Amino acid sequence: MLLLEALTASPGEVVGREDLQKQLWPDDTFVDFETGLNVAVKKLREALADNPENPRYIETIPKRGYRFLTQVHPDGANEPVSREQPSPRNELTSTSLGRRTIASLMAKRTTSPSHLSSQPLRPLRRRWVLALVSGLATLALIALTFGGRRLWFGKSASPQIRSIAVLPLENLSSEPTQEYLSVGMTDALITDLAQIGSLKVISRTSSMQYKQTKKSLPEIARELNVEGIIEGTVQRSGDRVRITAQLIHGPSDKHLWAQSYERDMRDVFALERDVTEDIARHVQERLSQANSVSLSQPRHVDAKALEAYLQGNYHLNGYGQGAGDEEKRAATGYFQQVIDADPNFAPAYNGLAKSHLNLLWPSDRDAETATQAAERAVALDPDLSDAHCTLGEINFGAWNWQRAEEEYRRAIALNPNNANARDDFGYFLDAIGRMDEGWRESQIAQELDPSNDHLSDRLARRGQDDQAIALLQLMLQRNPDDGYEHVALYREYVRKGMYEESTKQSEEVSILFGFPEIAAESRRARAVSGYRGAIRALLKGWEHLWDTRKAFLPVNLAEIYAALGDKDRAFYWLEQAYAHHDIGIASTDVGLQSVNNDFLLDPLRSDPRFKDLLRRVGLPEIPVDNSVTSGQQTDYKQ
Repeated sequence: MLLLEALTASPGEVVGREDLQKQLWPDDTFVDFETGLNVAVKKLREALADNPENPRYIETIPKRGYRFLTQVHPDGANEPVSREQPSPRNELTSTSLGRRTIASLMAKRTTSPSHLSSQPLRPLRRRWVLALVSGLATLALIALTFGGRRLWFGKSASPQIRSIAVLPLENLSSEPTQEYLSVGMTDALITDLAQIGSLKVISRTSSMQYKQTKKSLPEIARELNVEGIIEGTVQRSGDRVRITAQLIHGPSDKHLWAQSYERDMRDVFALERDVTEDIARHVQERLSQANSVSLSQPRHVDAKALEAYLQGNYHLNGYGQGAGDEEKRAATGYFQQVIDADPNFAPAYNGLAKSHLNLLWPSDRDAETATQAAERAVALDPDLSDAHCTLGEINFGAWNWQRAEEEYRRAIALNPNNANARDDFGYFLDAIGRMDEGWRESQIAQELDPSNDHLSDRLARRGQDDQAIALLQLMLQRNPDDGYEHVALYREYVRKGMYEESTKQSEEVSILFGFPEIAAESRRARAVSGYRGAIRALLKGWEHLWDTRKAFLPVNLAEIYAALGDKDRAFYWLEQAYAHHDIGIASTDVGLQSVNNDFLLDPLRSDPRFKDLLRRVGLPEIPVDNSVTSGQQTDYKQ
């Protein structure tokens, strides 16, 4: 009501967000202002049946505040306020506004800070006040007469929530350096909700695409194909942490539930678990349903160790200021701090393992360290899905096929929403020749993580090159700085013989992975000799990275030589990959475990040297027929 009063007091004028904060909350109040104001505006619009896209009453002025578009007169003669596009004349009197708004707000009200009740109301016209009192009295009479049933609005069923996305929690702390805390809490919330087997939960990588987005919630819900959306904030003050969260029905932008939680920093995982359980109750009505999961009790963690763990994840997922291996090495240091302080904290061991994988140039100890850390994580917590997925990845790279499959299956059983496990398992199944099973897992991964590509190489392996390119172009529109997507598109262009386009993509890859000098040399060569000169310059640059131990990419080099028809040079690099297998396990190179998936190596498959390589690696021969199982054709342009 204070917000409505503030807006209607100056119709046609923009009321700034800072002014609203001063009017609604005292300076010494600890409050999530942004969430509180957004919720209040949503409730007012619901009460007035107002559309934010084409408002009749409350207009949002981006980054400034709000404007009330209609004059409110006691006699009911409302006059629209002029704006760039005139509003239609609204039939809303002060009496109907008061009754309708109060009834809606009272029926939907949540507990408000106690200090709000003591705030003095600013002067209102006499009849406006009488209208508000009349509305309250009418509502009270209805409540007494019908035993509190919400007959004022009619009975409506709550919308079903079978799928959900957790948007990045906003950091409200005074220091931007606390960003790692909000990221960490978002990750933890997604991980815990994902354990509920009956609920589809969108992966972290797709949810993070909407950090600071200007898109509406219905737009986000449509893009992610979800019914529920969680959004909220994290605020730290000293050793206290507060999380606010609200559950919204995305397609309708209908607010379903909101709550705030506050605890000591050392209990932050317990705080996050409280949020998870409350959300689960509102989504499923109860956690004891047949398909739900019982969440384990969170353990207390030393405050400094907890901060180091959250910082480690922050750098591991690439949110820091570094690039490539630099970020991974920074994460390694943080995870080791956690282990030194708390040797029984399983997630830190899994983080340590992951920080030793997918490196540009690993040491000969990285794969061993990663294996030991992941095994320790599983020993401490056998139900840690991500750790089983890490072990699956390591064993896949080490050509331990049976163990890899066991670990992937265990990871998925523990968390059916684990998009990384689904993606890796699908890729694994393709590699060992079980193409139909692999396709199903890859499709599920794409559904769980729709903002990232899990299908392009699978499509290309099945002869659907145009669909693969369309999917990659769509992904790069959303995230143009994703180096791995540029790698995938570059490979597709090579396969199609589109060498001009492929060289441009490879130049972008070189820049994004920290080698701009290679891209510059390729551009100079392309200007003189066309794409052929650019390809030669790129190969020279990449081979120099190998010689100087800056990037381990023998199979990547073999792909290009195979595509160019130089089989001897291609097999030279494949043998280099075989000879340095212990390093390759922890590298970003395609790897020999993937040769059956690698469509760029197709020109080599009839060569006896290729069959001998498959035998030594332990992979079956898979015929190349460029066919797709019936029903797998999909349009990915949408």
